[in-house]
Amino acid sequence: MLCRGSLDKIAKPKAILASNTSYLDIDQIAAEMSRPEYVLGMHFFSPANVMKLLEVVKAAKTADDVLMTALAVAKKIKKIAVVAGVTNGFIGNRMLAVRKVIAEKLLLQGATPASIDRVIEDFGMPMGPFRMADLAGLDLGWSRETSKAATIRECLCERDRRGQKTGGGFYDYGSDGKAVPSPIVDQLIKDFANARNVPQRTFSDQQILVRLLYPMINEGARILEEGKAYRASDIDVVWINGYGWPAWRGGPMFFADQIGLPKIRQELEAIASEIDERHTPATLLIDLAEAGSNFVEWDNANSHRPDQRIDN
Repeated sequence: MLCRGSLDKIAKPKAILASNTSYLDIDQIAAEMSRPEYVLGMHFFSPANVMKLLEVVKAAKTADDVLMTALAVAKKIKKIAVVAGVTNGFIGNRMLAVRKVIAEKLLLQGATPASIDRVIEDFGMPMGPFRMADLAGLDLGWSRETSKAATIRECLCERDRRGQKTGGGFYDYGSDGKAVPSPIVDQLIKDFANARNVPQRTFSDQQILVRLLYPMINEGARILEEGKAYRASDIDVVWINGYGWPAWRGGPMFFADQIGLPKIRQELEAIASEIDERHTPATLLIDLAEAGSNFVEWDNANSHRPDQRIDN
């Protein structure tokens, strides 16, 4: 963390101080400044010269004119801006983290990296979670000194299987760079599950898809009820423009409306019972389901209310 006031001494008095972080707490950064009203987040997506999405993160003390200036800058540089509140991972990465945890649980229960990736890619995403992890590098945020072999990812890193760059991660990679299912990884996963007495089973493609997507939708509902996003449609914009969600499916929250929130709720209750109680349906999702409503109607009813402004 910067020493208090160090940027204030360098920047012009009214300069906007914007952080590109995807996980650091913007409020904590602002607290180190003598003028926190000029601090906010501008989270670009990699590669920034290609990706259109820009999450503009409003901190607790961000001034309205500073927020509007950031949105104007986004428009000028031809980015699609979505305002988010301060929360771990903001909108997109917070939901993505839920999918990552579920995908790893599916591995332990008997699904393979290839089957999980295939289901997501058949749905329309450009890359499944394990091919994406291999491409990014499994050792992001990992160190040998602190590794405890507590996850499959840590076990792979400890064996120097750190992704495509090392010729092996969740997959094996040849000179052509293509991902090939790895017998070594399959055995590692089985041994890991056996050591922890995790029962094995088979999954249909639909079961995998439901377990990966519905908890993400549920996290989106929590983001809305916490006031960390203005609209459900903003969440859809984030996922279509930042994460490769197939545009023809309309984004995760619109997709949930098409499935029907009572059905989403029912499946989430089963997932919470089977996998993790943290996936218990969000209060907002339950309320909408019981009212026979959906996220589009919630947007129409709430988008212009003063108390729906993001204010941490």
